[in-house]
Amino acid sequence: MITKDQIYIAQKNWGDGIVKIGTLMNDESACFKFTSSFLNNIYDFKNSEVLFKPTKASKEQFRPKIEMALSYFLGGKNSYCDEDDGFAMKPWVKVEFDNSGFIIEENRAFAMGNYFFTDTKGFRLKVEYTFGYKLLNGNLVIDLHHSSLPFSS
Repeated sequence: MITKDQIYIAQKNWGDGIVKIGTLMNDESACFKFTSSFLNNIYDFKNSEVLFKPTKASKEQFRPKIEMALSYFLGGKNSYCDEDDGFAMKPWVKVEFDNSGFIIEENRAFAMGNYFFTDTKGFRLKVEYTFGYKLLNGNLVIDLHHSSLPFSS
């Protein structure tokens, strides 16, 4: 049975990975290598389709393939979509989760809430998220990622 502690660990690992990507922004090769590994370890791109709707995507809203996720997080001249400016390249120095609730089953779990990204100048961006996790070989991997900026009228 999946536990909340496993979800908290998965969330910390995800946030730490986003921060680490930004620390590597001046070494393109290391950054690409780490981000590829991060995506393959945190998400389930290797085994199934991932429902991935990143925060700042409006032209290509849904990114079910690892190449699309790489483009979103890294941006750059060979981006999948011209709107990709490298979300993880801000860079962020801290990611904090504030969970609103969980649905936990034997081998599946969902978490929803807000997460907060803090940049090098102290600016804190609030983002709404829903992550779906599944238990695979004793580890949680993400197969549903939806995030968006809060509604503004």
